[in-house]
Amino acid sequence: MAYRLSPVTRASLGDAPPVCVDCVFWQFRSGRSGSKERWAERMEEDWGAWGTLYHGEGERLLGFVQYGPATRFPRAGELPAGPPSEDAVLLTCAYLVDLSSPWVLQSLFLAAIGEVRDRGVKAIETFGYRYPEGEASYERFLVHRTVFPSDFLADFGFTALRWEGDVCLARLELGGLQPVEDGLTARAWRKVKEALTPAPVPQRP
Repeated sequence: MAYRLSPVTRASLGDAPPVCVDCVFWQFRSGRSGSKERWAERMEEDWGAWGTLYHGEGERLLGFVQYGPATRFPRAGELPAGPPSEDAVLLTCAYLVDLSSPWVLQSLFLAAIGEVRDRGVKAIETFGYRYPEGEASYERFLVHRTVFPSDFLADFGFTALRWEGDVCLARLELGGLQPVEDGLTARAWRKVKEALTPAPVPQRP
């Protein structure tokens, strides 16, 4: 089975889930709007690609994740437990196409963590949610695509900076993160392998 990761840019955004193509929820504060194209142009000029697409066999889209410097996502300052730290990259949202590919979200997170670490950024942050015990996977991963289960984030080494109700701002320090056998990356991949055996290991071309 062939799997492929590719960067999200203006050129590839059309391959993202349709709901994501023109969505500017994170790009502007509430009550404001603007052009996704213009935002993406400025982002790419200053920072580069701002997400990852995950394609499966036959180029079928399995998932999408968006991330970039926290200062480029003004809506994050309005969320419970916000604002994110100015020194961090913010992982804003991930779109998992369906639950028949359970490893995709883990793979998208690993890709984002690796990309951000390679850019020399100090940390990556995202918003987490404390779901009640026994909550269905559908509710945890398909209903809300902009906050992630706090226990899922903990598996990658994220820790909560602060809580507001059941929502937290979670942070993963990247300064000492190394892809060694007993490191965070290896533990995360074990989670992928638990979901599917053998687990695919996509490579960015």
